Amino acid sequence: MSIIIQGIQTVIAVLILFGVLLQQRAAGFASGVIGGTNIVQRRGAEKLLYQGTIALAIAFLVLSVLEWFI
Repeated sequence: MSIIIQGIQTVIAVLILFGVLLQQRAAGFASGVIGGTNIVQRRGAEKLLYQGTIALAIAFLVLSVLEWFI
């Protein structure tokens, strides 16, 4: 059972990696140093990718806790 959970975690980790890498940066380094404020509004595919990454991270966390108790 533990091997199955670890396999699923590996697949989710790779999907999270791709999800994070595909997301665009809203602000560069200079705006963080200078103190600029950018309001980011995600729409369409970008919003779906963002929410999917969050869902995958939650699934990874749940599987990690589940594996801890098994």
